[in-house]
Amino acid sequence: QVQLVESGGGLVQAGGSLRLSCAASGRTFISYAMGWFRQAPGKEREFVAAIKWSGGSTYYADSVKGRFTISRDNAKNTVYLQMNSLKPEDTAVYYCAADIRPYRVVVPTTPRDFGSWGQGTQVTVSS
Repeated sequence: QVQLVESGGGLVQAGGSLRLSCAASGRTFISYAMGWFRQAPGKEREFVAAIKWSGGSTYYADSVKGRFTISRDNAKNTVYLQMNSLKPEDTAVYYCAADIRPYRVVVPTTPRDFGSWGQGTQVTVSS
């Protein structure tokens, strides 16, 4: 089991930027893909971005492609989500998640692929 703690959320104007961080502890971080999901009020949790255990591959939802960047620092057991050109529709609680399987060949993108979740951090984008 891995423990995940997100930080970096807040209130920002449209067009602004935020960087979310997710610190992991409790198991070998480097062996697992990591992902970011978000959930807006009244909506289902949706995939945002994910990065392979090796860091060599990433995958993004179409809605954030070109604006968000996921990265990881295995020495710090931390995954990041750099969010640029934020829009009001990006407003949501953002969750960090860890893959349930080590050394997965493909980048996971569905919630069932992830077994550990953080508590979430609120991102609010004002128009």
